[in-house]
Amino acid sequence: MDLKLKPFDFAQAVARAGLRPDGMPLARANAPAEATSFSSAMAQALQSVSGSQREAHTLQRELQLDNPSVSLEQTMVAMQKSQIGFQATLQVRNRLVQAYSEIMNMQV
Repeated sequence: MDLKLKPFDFAQAVARAGLRPDGMPLARANAPAEATSFSSAMAQALQSVSGSQREAHTLQRELQLDNPSVSLEQTMVAMQKSQIGFQATLQVRNRLVQAYSEIMNMQV
């Protein structure tokens, strides 16, 4: 096996990463600046958690019906992912409620 190393081209690697040589991002004129609002990010996160819960429930049901294409390990991993996502969502909700309560109790 003949292994030949090519010289590293820093400028090409930086350009592929979308950066200028000084490390700053390239300004793209054709890419519109997307302003993601908090509500849309939160809605997307909730949809993701809901999807993982649906997937875990489906895998659990298929496992109970002895579907040979569904393994116990796959089902348990999906259930843990959905549980972690739900717990994270619950913590975010608790922090938002706490922040809202603190803001409402502020004296102006």
